[in-house]
Amino acid sequence: MAVPWLHEMSWPEVEAYLQEKDIVLLPVGSTEQHARHAPLGTDTFIAARLAEEAGQQADVVCAPPLHFGWSPHHMVLPGTISIEAPILQGLVFQIVKSLAHHGFRRFVLVNGHRIANLPWLQLAAEQAQRELGVRVVIFDPAFMQKEIVPALGFGKVGHAEEIETSQLMHLRPELVRIDLAVDSEPHPQALYEPDPNFAGDTLCYVPSTLAQMERVARTTGGSTGQPSKADAALGQRLHAHLVKRLGQVISQL
Repeated sequence: MAVPWLHEMSWPEVEAYLQEKDIVLLPVGSTEQHARHAPLGTDTFIAARLAEEAGQQADVVCAPPLHFGWSPHHMVLPGTISIEAPILQGLVFQIVKSLAHHGFRRFVLVNGHRIANLPWLQLAAEQAQRELGVRVVIFDPAFMQKEIVPALGFGKVGHAEEIETSQLMHLRPELVRIDLAVDSEPHPQALYEPDPNFAGDTLCYVPSTLAQMERVARTTGGSTGQPSKADAALGQRLHAHLVKRLGQVISQL
């Protein structure tokens, strides 16, 4: 299968695929501000390329990317499109329901929007498994990069920081203006650290308020972390690790 995208296939091609396999990847991202140096579609670009490359290697179909996520905290800057979580949950459930009707039984939700998308993705996955009798797993880069990030020398998970900026510099270098990147000052909060790598005790993540994000917008243009340290070569290593992990998830299913 040269091109794994479902929307580029004809229905007879999908029918033939389903005679051999019943697995499909669904990339889910967002359209939201990623500071001055990165495009609004960063999360979707990353999720879609992970799905596309892993799908090509495993000969597995990818459903069309979902370009929208839950981004209320990023509405502080123009261009962001935030969809309420219950609507997104219903949308993903309907996508899975439609594909399950045709014979797809195993689903990998490839999330590019990190922990902000996870609550409603988890609810959609649980609903689908309970009501449709399908198998759904969620692949999230922030959780799947924990083994390689220290070796690459990256800092904490933030927003438009060196981790996802490096990956995007590898995938879509023409869309990154690293000269416009602004690093943020460290501002640790006791017992609150949203990075999945953090080993200490911490509260669960809650998106920032618009008032809190206004300070970020003023100081860095919307990023948190050290995007100036982004490097395309490191991004390539990170991306290869994630594609490998996604391939392993597909194999396990």
